[in-house]
Amino acid sequence: MERVYIKNVKVGETNKIQGFLENIRDKKSMAFLVVKDITGKLQVTIEKEKYPEIAEAISGLLPHSVVTFEGPVVANEYVKMGGMEMLPEKVEVESRAEALPFGPDANIDTRLDFRWVDLRSDKNQLMFKAQTCMINAMREYCINNNFLEIHTPKLIGAASESGSDVFELKYFDRKAYLAQSPQFYKQMAMASGFERIFETGPVFRAEKSYTNKHATEFTGFDVEISYIESYEDVMKFEEELLTYALKKLNEAYGEEIKEVFGEEVVVPTIPFPRMKLADVYKELEARYGFTVPDGEKNDLTTEAERMCKQLAKDMFGHEFIFVTDFPKDKRAFYHMRKDDMPQGYDLIWKGVEITTGAQREHRYDVLKVQADEKGLGEDVKFYLEFFKYGCPPHGGFGLGVDRLTMLVTGLTIKEVEFLFRGPNRLTP
Repeated sequence: MERVYIKNVKVGETNKIQGFLENIRDKKSMAFLVVKDITGKLQVTIEKEKYPEIAEAISGLLPHSVVTFEGPVVANEYVKMGGMEMLPEKVEVESRAEALPFGPDANIDTRLDFRWVDLRSDKNQLMFKAQTCMINAMREYCINNNFLEIHTPKLIGAASESGSDVFELKYFDRKAYLAQSPQFYKQMAMASGFERIFETGPVFRAEKSYTNKHATEFTGFDVEISYIESYEDVMKFEEELLTYALKKLNEAYGEEIKEVFGEEVVVPTIPFPRMKLADVYKELEARYGFTVPDGEKNDLTTEAERMCKQLAKDMFGHEFIFVTDFPKDKRAFYHMRKDDMPQGYDLIWKGVEITTGAQREHRYDVLKVQADEKGLGEDVKFYLEFFKYGCPPHGGFGLGVDRLTMLVTGLTIKEVEFLFRGPNRLTP
């Protein structure tokens, strides 16, 4: 008999279900069990006198044991869980669980030590259903807009982007590095005539950061687009992409997310508000009395970034805000410049930076000067080769999938990654 997902079981039919035991009430003549799979839960009611072999098989089982049951599903108005129950005629105990190594009030670090058990919770499984929905919607939107999906190497021969915060490793007889982003290869795809590409893949950052939003390995959703006229084209595409994804997410899981996480999935209006960095600081001071030393105003400080949540709400009634006009010393060498100003932006959502995007410099001679200016000329020699033989104007951005999930659920980065990686955590 083929297995049926619990959400698809039908009253009046014999079904085969498989899953974890979530709850067990073992009485003298009856046993009541709750079986859970990834789609739902079902009460299984065992009449011990009628089926002594089933009663014996489930005797002594602890929650989280894995079982298979076969039997008819009947209506029962007294069962709160869907008004139905299974009366099993067959049982197979697939795996007996020991007592769990932590309780319901365990802290996140203890739960991460046993992450495979922690992930069984309804809350965590909803989180990954929501993430899957959101990323699928983003992929769908890209494909519907003539994008190709690529998969770039994560082992690279030269330190990427800034040349700092990279993991170095031994690669046979020479050094290699884990990619900080697929940036160089995204641009290679533009030089290859692919025109529009996206990628979902791992990103590595050798940063000793101990915040609720940083990790040493995370998942990025990257986009690159050819034949743009300015970085405004990149911002326009990103706001359309995110609006599409959040609309799909809200339709599929909005009510559950609000019930379980207490967070409302707001589908944003387009266009997203835009502000220059200098104007952000002016408004933060005028409205909230927030100031930072002049020497720190060439970038968004962590606190200024956080306060952008209130600023976007008060000024624009919006959850998102694009911040533009960062000075060149705070932007990567491959950002195109106009009047010496990098043509790029950060996107802030709920007070957290989720994207750095830009129009890229596609002219070989200009790009070489900018790489030399950052002291990267020799390290990025292979990358510069991409632009010697013609390359269209282009731009793009990278989104942190885990940060998106974090902001949708209101959790921390440790809680939303399948397996968190930070300076002090490399297992499981």
